[in-house]
Amino acid sequence: MELMQAMQARRSIRKFKSDPVPQEYVSQLIEAARLAPSGTNLQPTRFVVVQSEKARAALNEATPLPFVTKAPLVLACCVDTDSLAGLGTRIGELKEAGAFVDTPLDKADSEGYSKRTQMDKATAQAYLRLNAAIAIDHITLRAIDLGLGTCWIMMFDQAKAKQALQLGDNYHVVALLPVGYPDQAPAARPRLSIDELIIKEL
Repeated sequence: MELMQAMQARRSIRKFKSDPVPQEYVSQLIEAARLAPSGTNLQPTRFVVVQSEKARAALNEATPLPFVTKAPLVLACCVDTDSLAGLGTRIGELKEAGAFVDTPLDKADSEGYSKRTQMDKATAQAYLRLNAAIAIDHITLRAIDLGLGTCWIMMFDQAKAKQALQLGDNYHVVALLPVGYPDQAPAARPRLSIDELIIKEL
């Protein structure tokens, strides 16, 4: 499917068929996330692949939306807060790969760059979530290409979700993404016009 077609076809799906998602497709969804761009190549996004009835039942206690865990697959999309400690390493990898050639960053050392990009806690959390959001969007578009539907869910209890998913303190759940074959065909949602999106042209 051509990319623009995938973007036009994407819908939030809240009713799924019971057919399981093939393991090959699960791998392709995670691969789509792996290829997503990431600030300073930090790659902080991690996933819990929830497929068993037992695991979905446990996760159901964390959200008031029962359709989430009725999907045959739920991807719990998380960020690893410990990944921030590897910022210098990631920047070094970018330099070695030639990402900064012909920019002022090419002359900066990795340690110095890391110090200049240090963030307070709130900024760091927002930075991690933004990186996860890009990866999740890659998944939603690849899902469409594979004939699957998804729905980005942020209505859940963080503590209960982490307990159900058996996650350590360094993980933060950004979104739950139910995935499956759609059992509905929603109409296109209303969208603002292009003119309404552009504040000004300079």
